[in-house]
Amino acid sequence: MQLKVAKLMGQGQLAFLKTFILVAIPLDVNDNRRHIHVFKKGSRHLRSVAKIWIEKNGEKCIEIAESELTAKENNMIVAAIDRHWELLNDQISKTFRGEKPQPKNIEK
Repeated sequence: MQLKVAKLMGQGQLAFLKTFILVAIPLDVNDNRRHIHVFKKGSRHLRSVAKIWIEKNGEKCIEIAESELTAKENNMIVAAIDRHWELLNDQISKTFRGEKPQPKNIEK
């Protein structure tokens, strides 16, 4: 299962933010809301540490669906998603079309 997650994660890497990788999973194309999975860089076991909705009914709406992160980490990630929403949404569209997006560093 880990290899499968690693392969899917590699196809949908959207951005890097400090110690995190923001990812869209291609299999999520039919979900009712677009969202981003957050993985920790260098983690021995690949698993999502947070899931963040980025839209609702096609409109920008950033909400934490689930998270194992601290409030400070959640706030940092939500603020970065808000600042780079259009880029991330475009990256998700590429992933869902079967293209491999070029991950961006969004620390700034």
